[in-house]
Amino acid sequence: MSKHLRITLVKSLIGVAEKHRRVVAGLGLRHTHHSVERLDTPEIRGMVNKVPYLLRWEELS
Repeated sequence: MSKHLRITLVKSLIGVAEKHRRVVAGLGLRHTHHSVERLDTPEIRGMVNKVPYLLRWEELS
């Protein structure tokens, strides 16, 4: 079974750089406290690592 990540947007996007907003949108997050589950791939990890100050994430098995 493949691993998943639960990713939650914990900070507002007000005042955030446009590139960072696009990364958050690419993850499928729309508003504060919105959570999504994504496969744990290098691409998703890279996106999470671009904006760690906006997100909270946990590994699911």
